[in-house]
Amino acid sequence: MGAAMRRIHVGNALSAFGLGFTVPYLYVYVAQVRGLGSVTAGLVLAVFAVAALVVLPFAGRAIVRRGPLPVLLAALVTAALGALSLGLSASAATVLSSAAALGAGQAVMQPALATMIVDCSPSETRSRAFATQFFLQNLGLGVGGLIGGHLVDTSSAASFTLLFAIEAAMFLVLVAVMATVRTPRAPRMEEAPGRSAGGSWKQLLGNRAMVQLCVLGFVLFFACYGQFESGLSAYGVEAAGISTSTLGTALAANTLVIVIAQFAVLKFVERRKRSRVIAAVGLIWAVAWAVAGYAGLGHGSQAMATAAFISTYALFGLGEALLSPTVAPLVADLAPAGLAGQYNSAFALVKQLALAIGPAVGGPLGASLHAPYIVAFLLFSLGITVLAVRLGRQLTDVQNQPSLARSRVVTQSGAPAESVAAAEA
Repeated sequence: MGAAMRRIHVGNALSAFGLGFTVPYLYVYVAQVRGLGSVTAGLVLAVFAVAALVVLPFAGRAIVRRGPLPVLLAALVTAALGALSLGLSASAATVLSSAAALGAGQAVMQPALATMIVDCSPSETRSRAFATQFFLQNLGLGVGGLIGGHLVDTSSAASFTLLFAIEAAMFLVLVAVMATVRTPRAPRMEEAPGRSAGGSWKQLLGNRAMVQLCVLGFVLFFACYGQFESGLSAYGVEAAGISTSTLGTALAANTLVIVIAQFAVLKFVERRKRSRVIAAVGLIWAVAWAVAGYAGLGHGSQAMATAAFISTYALFGLGEALLSPTVAPLVADLAPAGLAGQYNSAFALVKQLALAIGPAVGGPLGASLHAPYIVAFLLFSLGITVLAVRLGRQLTDVQNQPSLARSRVVTQSGAPAESVAAAEA
């Protein structure tokens, strides 16, 4: 791992740590501490999603034209200003505008950092790089949430102001760290004659494999991440009688499985076809939804329901650990030279759309229609498996299994790659 990649990973951890400080407590802060009510608190969460949907199409173009680092630095400064302003806001208007700035900055960080990872890693080490990114993100979120939870006091607005100030400081520290990164110079859009922003979007939409991956990504995020803190938690409380403390334990189990399993599954993932790994995730998540169904509909003891519900989140974590070294590198491998930022932003846009729609659909369904909720999302998980198999037919052998490219370094008899190249010439 080079110096640039080390700084990028530090950046991922710091940004996740800062977000972990505040995101779990936004609703309480706006609704109760500032006394703005549940409607305004709900609008704040919606503004995060809307801001991301607005800025991401422009972020992709900016990354392609200017490079990921300037875009990342601008996003970090915007997020820092939004976080600090949010901690000082006392009216609905300033809270919403601050949330828009924080949400926009946070959304743009993701494709910018992903593009920097692509620029700093060859295809044979990219899966490991993205696995490390995901590991550090979850670790940062978990540690940040844990420390933030001990700092907040719902009777004191000053404690939340301190929380948001620490988050803003994390983003500014990250500006200082990332400003020192020197990435390999990747081709930019203006260096490719005849390639315009509109043409690059047309090229992306003409890439059948990328379009299918975006559809698959939407279902992945809709059926998993979009349910964590909305539909699944509502289902757990209403159908399974789960306490709020148990919800926290379930989320901790999810993070713990990711932290433990991430590098344990990496060699398994690297030796398998990506489409088959994603298909396996669909099956694992189908089992998770079946276990959740037992928790709320199985009429067992409360202890069994609690254990089943925590196991559901743990199974989701195992699926996430398999996905992190699989999906993000595949997006990068599908992107033509110079367009990694555009493809990363497009996939981030799909992710944000799923995260916006998922809670809106899953929340009411999970709270009131328990059996239909479980059946619907179990079918969505099986749909992931079907879509992954179909995607595999659109990928080249090397796109689907990058280890095949490494295996060509030697011939069957052990001759070096140079001899192979000479013979083929």
